[in-house]
Amino acid sequence: MDTTVDNQFSFSPIERYFLVDLGGDIGFWLLFFTVFILSVITYKLGFAKELPILKSVIIYILLFFGCFILAIFAVFALPIVEVLIVIALVLGIYRFRLHRERKERAAQEQNNQ
Repeated sequence: MDTTVDNQFSFSPIERYFLVDLGGDIGFWLLFFTVFILSVITYKLGFAKELPILKSVIIYILLFFGCFILAIFAVFALPIVEVLIVIALVLGIYRFRLHRERKERAAQEQNNQ
């Protein structure tokens, strides 16, 4: 393997897998869809509100096009996929703890009445 490729993707193992190991168009598109799926998960966990269906469709279309920019950043060896994984984990833990806390608070209010 070329040492410049090793140096370029030393901090981005997932991007390296998609762009170097798989390579070509299929590697880029798999990277793009990975970024898109993780972005949707992050959006749903942290920022989504109940919207009418048309507004939701517009949001996801804009998110789809915005992920092209993130995929291009990933091509230039920025750890975009890894960051999205960490964000999704943090937001998932937050949502789980928030749900558990609300459930406990509702149980306490039920017991107090």
